[in-house]
Amino acid sequence: MSYQEIIKVATQRQGLYEFTREVETWVSEQEVTTGVCHLFAQHTSCSLTIQENADPSAKADLENWLNRLVPENDPLYTHTMEGPDDMPAHIKAILTNVSLSIPIVNGRLALGTWQGIYLWEHRHHAQQRRIILHVSD
Repeated sequence: MSYQEIIKVATQRQGLYEFTREVETWVSEQEVTTGVCHLFAQHTSCSLTIQENADPSAKADLENWLNRLVPENDPLYTHTMEGPDDMPAHIKAILTNVSLSIPIVNGRLALGTWQGIYLWEHRHHAQQRRIILHVSD
C-alpha cells in the first residue's frame, strides 16, 4: 500500500523551519508498520534536511555558514530579475536536498534522538511551501 499527502510549510524569512511533528502525525495515521516515508519539496529555492533539533545554535551556525558559502550579489550571477536572494537560493537548493527518505520502523519515523525534519527557506520573504509526503510499505 502507499499513501500520499501534501502539507504546507509557511516561512517568514530565510532559515530552518522544523516540521517533524506534522510528518510524524501524518505517518502514524497511515498505520504503516514498516516502510519508507519520502518527502519532496515542489520548489527550486528551498530545500529539506534532517538536522539537530536540540540546540538552536546549531541551526544558526548552519544558516550563517551557508549564507557565507553562497553570498548574494555575486557578479557572476545573471539570473537577478527576482532579487538578489533568488540565484543564491537556487544554488543553496542544489547543494542541499529537495527530497528526503526516512525509514518507518514499528509505525514510527526512524529518526535519531536529536534529529528533526526541516524545510530550509533560502528566500528573504515569506513563502508558502508545498511538501509532498509519500509513504509506502
